[in-house]
Amino acid sequence: MSLGIAGMGWVTPLGSGTTAVWQRLLNGAESTAETISSDIHPRKYRVFRVPPEATAQAPVHPRLRRSSAISRFAVVAGLAALEEAGLKFDAETAKRTALIFAVSNGGVIYTKRFYHEVVEAGAEAASPLLFPETVFNAPASHLAAILGITGASYTLVGDGAVGLLALKMAEDLMLNPALDRCLVVGAEEADWLLCDAYRRWHLLRDAPPIQPFQEPPRGMLLSEGAGALLLDRSGPIKIETIDAGCNFWRQSEAALCVEKVFAALAPTDEDLVIASANGTFLDRAERAAILRHCPAAVVYAPKAALGEGVGAGSIWQVIAAAQALRIGALPSSAQALESNNVRVRSNGETHFSARRAVVSVCGLNQQVAGLALSL
Repeated sequence: MSLGIAGMGWVTPLGSGTTAVWQRLLNGAESTAETISSDIHPRKYRVFRVPPEATAQAPVHPRLRRSSAISRFAVVAGLAALEEAGLKFDAETAKRTALIFAVSNGGVIYTKRFYHEVVEAGAEAASPLLFPETVFNAPASHLAAILGITGASYTLVGDGAVGLLALKMAEDLMLNPALDRCLVVGAEEADWLLCDAYRRWHLLRDAPPIQPFQEPPRGMLLSEGAGALLLDRSGPIKIETIDAGCNFWRQSEAALCVEKVFAALAPTDEDLVIASANGTFLDRAERAAILRHCPAAVVYAPKAALGEGVGAGSIWQVIAAAQALRIGALPSSAQALESNNVRVRSNGETHFSARRAVVSVCGLNQQVAGLALSL
């Protein structure tokens, strides 16, 4: 079925607001890394955090008084997507709107914190206000309550590709004529425990910069934030196809899985490719597929500037693709991997004439998916 993007919103380490963040990216801005530590181990890590001002416009609501950061990210991004679409919520609108929340790590962070409080100070000292945030669907619950959505509300848990799988689920839900739209929100929060896990998996680097498509891969840095897409049947940016992709069980199988997704999306040299390259082994798989199917296409990897947002990352990629198609410009880091056929103006922006964009998403826990957008 035909679906379009009616509104977008994101919260990133570079701030919030679709237009504002995109302009910062066009100007060459990159996220600033902060050091995080833990009292359970002396090792420290570098992450890209969301600045406080990015969520300053969060609504005053009882649900958000003591909510987690990830919930605030999701709410701000989701409400921004509705505002961009010019949608005013009432009881009837809420009834005909579905909500899907996509997350990778989410409540694991708060489970750890809650358990740590119990261990350190005893069960009586553990905050009962923290406990609700330990479940993965806490952000979806907060956003649904604020909007008044009492019907279709789901939470999907996966890796960095989970946002695209949520969009695929939205496509299926929209087959129901009782629904007019679906709000898809992906969010993540950076945490010491997550950094430690990715370091043990040999996927993390010590400090910026993130260098996509480098050989050998040098690793990535985690970031946090949220991205939101309001889907309806008549949005200005059309979703041509969503390919749910496949799983790979070994790193050596990643290239075959990415190849299958590219074959299904059929990109050409005239298309724009928004890659999920993040400085890890996955970059090799994406590079091989790009060089096979569209070697002269313009390629942009937003994770070099925004970091690896995991649950939020693939929604960020879709927003970047939509913004690029709208404006006809990309940050100067965009390039063709084989031959440079793009025009770079003096202000550093990369300009092109593509009317179609392919989003390639490779998750670090073996999920690959893809999507194609067009004007």
